[in-house]
Amino acid sequence: MISQLYAVGIDLGTTHCAMASLELELQANGVAAAEAPKPVVVPVPQVIAPGEVETRSLLPSFLYIPHASELPPHALALPWPDHPTEFAVGEVARALGVKSALRLVSSAKSWLCSAGVDRRAPILPAAASGDVPKLSPRDASVRYLEHLRHAWDHAHPEAPIAEQIVTLAVPASFDPAARELTAEAARLAGLGHAVLLEEPQSALYSWLSTSGEQFREQVKSGDMILVVDVGGGTADFSVIAVREDAGELALERVAVGEHILLGGDNMDLALAHMLKGQLEQQGHVLDPVQLATLTQAARAAKEELLGKNDVSVVPVVIPGRGSKLIGGSLKVELTRSDLERVLLDGFFPSAAADSRPQARSRAGLTQLGLPYAHDPAMTRHLAAFLSKHAAAFGEEPEADGSPTIGHPTAILFNGGVFKSSLLRERVLVSLNGWLEAAGAEPVRVLQGEDLDLGVAKGAAYYGYVRAGHGIRIRGGTAMAYYVGVESAMPAVPGLPPPLTAVCLAPFGLEEGSHADMPAAEFGLVVGEPVRFRFFGSSTRRDDQAGTALDFWEPEELLPLQDIEVTLSAEQHSPGETVIVRLQAGVTEVGTLQLEAVARSSGERWKVEFDTRDNSP
Repeated sequence: MISQLYAVGIDLGTTHCAMASLELELQANGVAAAEAPKPVVVPVPQVIAPGEVETRSLLPSFLYIPHASELPPHALALPWPDHPTEFAVGEVARALGVKSALRLVSSAKSWLCSAGVDRRAPILPAAASGDVPKLSPRDASVRYLEHLRHAWDHAHPEAPIAEQIVTLAVPASFDPAARELTAEAARLAGLGHAVLLEEPQSALYSWLSTSGEQFREQVKSGDMILVVDVGGGTADFSVIAVREDAGELALERVAVGEHILLGGDNMDLALAHMLKGQLEQQGHVLDPVQLATLTQAARAAKEELLGKNDVSVVPVVIPGRGSKLIGGSLKVELTRSDLERVLLDGFFPSAAADSRPQARSRAGLTQLGLPYAHDPAMTRHLAAFLSKHAAAFGEEPEADGSPTIGHPTAILFNGGVFKSSLLRERVLVSLNGWLEAAGAEPVRVLQGEDLDLGVAKGAAYYGYVRAGHGIRIRGGTAMAYYVGVESAMPAVPGLPPPLTAVCLAPFGLEEGSHADMPAAEFGLVVGEPVRFRFFGSSTRRDDQAGTALDFWEPEELLPLQDIEVTLSAEQHSPGETVIVRLQAGVTEVGTLQLEAVARSSGERWKVEFDTRDNSP
């Protein structure tokens, strides 16, 4: 008997969500058919205006919390029963948020990876007044995923998504806490046993799916593929090496950059402020609502100019103040020359290979918010990434100790920003200039299928790969992970005890495997509040589980979220120190686990990576 099973891929993006699927034929023995079908986009019904529903390929990652009397009954009705009325998701949320930004939740994905806040706490919308209900970054993610689940189940009542192979794409730079919270959001949304996949890998899987067996004609053993992914809110860089294994090509992710909060939204805001200056020269003063409307209009004008080479100017119109909506409209123009000046000079300026992102001095007091990138220059962020990870390319430092850069041989663009050939070309000009100066060949461009939807399609294709077909990208953990161990020493005023960083999981530890820890023993404090300090390193590639570091350079280890927890002391006195050994591993889902095992009794304490306390 032949049954049908779908591989579903979900891109939970900062500004848009997308879903794709492919159908797998499962024989009676459960083995997938050998011929890979192509992923297809799953349309998502959504309210686009009160009382109006359309099906679109992208679901904007916005959630709006309307006032109780703001919308008429059934204004948010959707094709499935039990649709929410206390909030709106998608296109209508973005539109309503233009008029009332204090009720709009945006960038939940970025908040989800911000270690500076409690990601389970109701903190969004961040600037909302006290009468606006709030929700946590995790719960906002649950709402988006629930909408996608309903969209799938409505279209496939015979194949609920919880029973399918579901892959959720996340930034490669997500820390263990952000990964755990994303996996938890997927479970709470009813997606079943969803696994996590790095977005740059997902983009490459999409390219593999599109290329089929012809991909072997485009890449060869020894190639280093640079994936540059710039979406609406974030930028991510990764490197995937092409190697030879038993006569066949194999792919391995060898480097991952930091999570950079910089993308198309920054560009839209920059254009809006440029146009705002022109309006002010005409004697107009814009209020916050008009500026938000101008930002959305600037985005639309930008996309039209970048998508149509024969258009040189696009009019931008926003409502004026008061009741005179038509006659009082404010008009300005976005020209191609202004667009190129703002985007190229501001976000993709010419930069030297040794340039680095510029830091600005900060005010003593700041609003609580996301850790946005200080420097908008994408080219400087890319130069820093290639220098920091030069060793992953096999490059040695210069004889005089000066930094060098890694030499990619191919590049894959991903993200809606790169729908513009102008911006792709600027990246290529900068990158190839650096390579030419280093005596290396220019990069080859791998053509992606869909810059907006490639991550969702690649995540769906990964379900086919997990069934044992196609070529799998070996990756594992994007960092080596460490836990801080406090040294025993006499008390000295003003001097904290020295900290040793012990490697828990080496770089590249594969999903579903455990690191073999040596027989080192530690003291675990139970029954009272304690704090665990964690670190990650994307450059210390040779440390093994159990490696202890007494000293490290600041750029070698990145502090991760501390975890405050009270571990159970059922068989011990509060504050007792229990002798334990540590066991670490990566789950099949892609989250990191750490357990402490008592030497004498075998008791186990699991240290969760997803919370600041041990509350459920």
